[in-house]
Amino acid sequence: MPFDIPEYLDFDVAFEDTRMHDKKYVINETTGQPLGIVGKSFRCASHGDFFRGVVDTATETLSAHDLADADFSFNTARNGAWAMLDITLPNVTSTIKTDKFETSIGNRIISLHGIDGSCSNQVYFGAIDFFCTNGMITGDHDKVRKKNTSNFTMNSFIYELNRARTDFYTQAEKMQVWANTDLKYVDVSSLLDDMLGSKRKSERMYSLYMQEAGTRGHNKFALYSAMTNYASYADERNGFNLKTTGNDTQAISMWSREQEVSKWVSDDRFRYLEAA
Repeated sequence: MPFDIPEYLDFDVAFEDTRMHDKKYVINETTGQPLGIVGKSFRCASHGDFFRGVVDTATETLSAHDLADADFSFNTARNGAWAMLDITLPNVTSTIKTDKFETSIGNRIISLHGIDGSCSNQVYFGAIDFFCTNGMITGDHDKVRKKNTSNFTMNSFIYELNRARTDFYTQAEKMQVWANTDLKYVDVSSLLDDMLGSKRKSERMYSLYMQEAGTRGHNKFALYSAMTNYASYADERNGFNLKTTGNDTQAISMWSREQEVSKWVSDDRFRYLEAA
């Protein structure tokens, strides 16, 4: 499984004192650029060490067949202080079927790393719908998290990552149950009003649901697909555009949407949604 860290992320981290006795600067040792101010006890791995640790753990855990043709994509923000690695495993798949539609989902491993104190180290396990390339994170149980603190070591994090490797096929089975849950006679519009807390957002989401239902049928999986569409695109395809602020924060904004969808899916109103 060939894997390389982009050169602009593969730098060592240095620290320099500030005028505040309990704070220090985080420095990109290659460029000398300050990336943030953190507490004196803060310590962290470099992006390179962290992401190589994640990939090494995946290599030790998964078979060569599962890892073949793996795709790696990076997103960054805050001048490289925040980074996300999204690994897609196209050979780890499952099929979701409805009476009018069939799609394959593949396994994802998403890892986040921050060196400026703004983000704890996080690894999530999810899926990607190969039909529409929507990313899918189903809930809090699909993640491993460790803060960058004086108690943090890569070895302890990798150990937990090995233990917490999610059962992708259990997730797929749950999605198949959603595909079998008929929502034709459920008031999805009112449900979204209640769950999303924004009339404007719920109206757009309902429009997305109707689009998905036209292809996948009126079922819970189509509703979930509408939500993941929101978390995967931010343009005219779904009407959920992001404002252009001039800052390199779009990757963080899109990740925040994935977390938002994860909360919706964990909401009892979605979890216990059944056919009317």
